[in-house]
Amino acid sequence: MMNRLRLTPIYGDDDMITHVIGIQFFTEADIDLGPVPGTSIKESAKSSDRFRSYLSAFRPAVLLGERNICRGVCGMLQLSDEVLALKILSKLAPRDIASIGSVCRRLYDLSKNEDLWRMVCQNAWGSETTRVLEAVPGAKRLGWGRLARELTTLEAATWRKVTVGGSVEPSRCNFSACAVGNRVVLFGGEGVNMQPMNDTFVLDLNASNPEWQHVQVSSPPPGRWGHTLSCVNGSHLVVFGGCGRQGLLNDVFVLDLDAKPPTWREISGLAPPLPRSWHSSCTLDGTKLIVSGGCADSGVLLSDTFLLDLSMEKPIWREIPVAWKPPSRLGHTLSVYGGRKILMFGGLAKSGPLRFRSSDVFTMDLSEDEPCWRCVTGSGMPGAGNPGGMAPPPRLDHVAVSLPGGRILIFGGSVAGLHSASQLYLLDPTDEKPTWRILNVPGRPPRFAWGHSTCVVGGTRAIVLGGQTGEEWMLGELHELSLANSVI
Repeated sequence: MMNRLRLTPIYGDDDMITHVIGIQFFTEADIDLGPVPGTSIKESAKSSDRFRSYLSAFRPAVLLGERNICRGVCGMLQLSDEVLALKILSKLAPRDIASIGSVCRRLYDLSKNEDLWRMVCQNAWGSETTRVLEAVPGAKRLGWGRLARELTTLEAATWRKVTVGGSVEPSRCNFSACAVGNRVVLFGGEGVNMQPMNDTFVLDLNASNPEWQHVQVSSPPPGRWGHTLSCVNGSHLVVFGGCGRQGLLNDVFVLDLDAKPPTWREISGLAPPLPRSWHSSCTLDGTKLIVSGGCADSGVLLSDTFLLDLSMEKPIWREIPVAWKPPSRLGHTLSVYGGRKILMFGGLAKSGPLRFRSSDVFTMDLSEDEPCWRCVTGSGMPGAGNPGGMAPPPRLDHVAVSLPGGRILIFGGSVAGLHSASQLYLLDPTDEKPTWRILNVPGRPPRFAWGHSTCVVGGTRAIVLGGQTGEEWMLGELHELSLANSVI
């Protein structure tokens, strides 16, 4: 049986809601409860056998003398524990599993199983997110059930200050940082007298005493700043665009950080976008680079969106054709959610002859045959692109963190007015009516956080480079926003 709850408001004489009636509807569900195929669980045989032996230890649920008597009351509870877990409970969202554990003792015991929780997280968040979280130090000790709760409620989120060794010399700003597993990679930047840099540094956060290491790489790209650095296909990094010694760039270079020796390789993609800097980029399916907007020659702002499939033998740039584009901008963010959907937030946007910091939100579903930008509307002015709730103040070069389940966390950047850059804002674009909410987190947040010098490690930690003063060259000091207690 499947059920849904309909809430009906009751209005008084003055058109004010005085009561709400809740009516629960039960409908028959067509669920295949046949034998479980051996390939239905993407687990190792050892893990699968352990799970089945755990489940078989339960007696058929007839809880005589208890408050909950299953026999003759609910047909679903007459199913075996294995079918209940693999065919029904594993399809629910993490919040629902937590709730269903309060129905009876049998479901409570089932809801405590770690293998069930892993399947729930994988179905809700996707295989790639689950794989990343599995590699987080301490995740196994924390457990999937608790990890799911903490990443859903963000109850354990906290700031902390970290001091690391080593150095990044010469000093620089406007570099780009990216995470590869539990390593932070820094490339390029703007040195003294606007000198473009082309060196690579790595900080291994798994080390007992993390310190910056200068990586000797072959065939480095031309020096640049205002570029983007993204991770694709596990340990590969991809650099696009930026401003170099001869002006703006539109070249692409890829580096396999685990290769011996690591070597930068230029990708000669056909039909490249215009040269640009301060654009935004993200990666899709672990193989595709998406580039949006930025600043072209003579300070012209751009509004285009391009895709480059790096899994092809000879990659070809493809502009995503759309009937309508958001206003041209630079310093905005692109975030991936829900598999193949992207969300654009903020930036310095063009408005007629003027440019303003923005708090607009736009989304695009790249799984559609004809993708299009959609304006996420709410309590703002018509067409303003603002969801409801307390929206973040307009900003550019901020941080956007994609959370499991599709939510987006925004903080930092160059913020309009006297607002704090360290305040966190949360948005779930998958909601029927997306609404911003403020997230208050304990600990010592940085006074400044810039999008190009912040990265997300292991899906649970946002690493902000630059120290308490916000000066990017103070790279021996960083701030960490930990979203779960995954033992640091």
